[in-house]
Amino acid sequence: METNVNAQQGANSQTVANHLEILSQLSSKTAVGSFPLAQFLNAPGNEKVRDFFFTPVTEKTLEGKRIAIISSDGFEEIELTGPAWYFRQLGAQVDIIAPKYAPAPANFGLSMPEEMSETHIMAIQYLQPVGWIKVDRTIDQIKVEDYDAIFIPGGAWNPDNLRHDKEVVKFVKEFSASGKLVSAICHATVVLINAEIIKGKRLTGYWNIQIDLKNAGGIVSDVPVVADGNLITSRHPIDLADFSKAVENWLIEN
Repeated sequence: METNVNAQQGANSQTVANHLEILSQLSSKTAVGSFPLAQFLNAPGNEKVRDFFFTPVTEKTLEGKRIAIISSDGFEEIELTGPAWYFRQLGAQVDIIAPKYAPAPANFGLSMPEEMSETHIMAIQYLQPVGWIKVDRTIDQIKVEDYDAIFIPGGAWNPDNLRHDKEVVKFVKEFSASGKLVSAICHATVVLINAEIIKGKRLTGYWNIQIDLKNAGGIVSDVPVVADGNLITSRHPIDLADFSKAVENWLIEN
């Protein structure tokens, strides 16, 4: 009987080892889906967004305006850096705002470079990490009166972090109630669900979350950009030109 038990344990150990080897092989692969910006900007049909990035900005239409970009790790690089660049060229003060840094519990098994994570947030291009951007202030350090508009970039990971952060959700809700501009692109519109500000509102978002927006009471249109009162939303990086100019126009008019 003991021999059979030992044999079974040995077989189980070998099975586990085989599985771990498979997992090890999978986790060591470096080839992942990415979002090369040059390829994106030069793709047929993307002439408008390419021209948006390569046309010089000559007027300071947003001089004196203050914009908070609320983001966390895993933001889609071009969705943050593109509008940030444009708004700054127009003369706006643009601050990068992140949740307070909190390392994941040890049993989650996550490994992050702590020194960088305490002061920066990580950029991705689709699934590929590509760098870090410095945080100007954390969400607990800002007030509604500090800014004229907030903007939330996408990236499938970033919005999930933000929608789970109570301080971020509370701030977005209070900012919306103040009548100031709330804007979001791509997956970031799910943060607005948690802030409970989209019921009865016209908006858009990335295609695979449009059903979530509808289920939360939003009136969803599959168009590049939707403006409804003090809410501006967009679908994807292909819409960055329309989105950024809609934010600019709203701030000029208000």
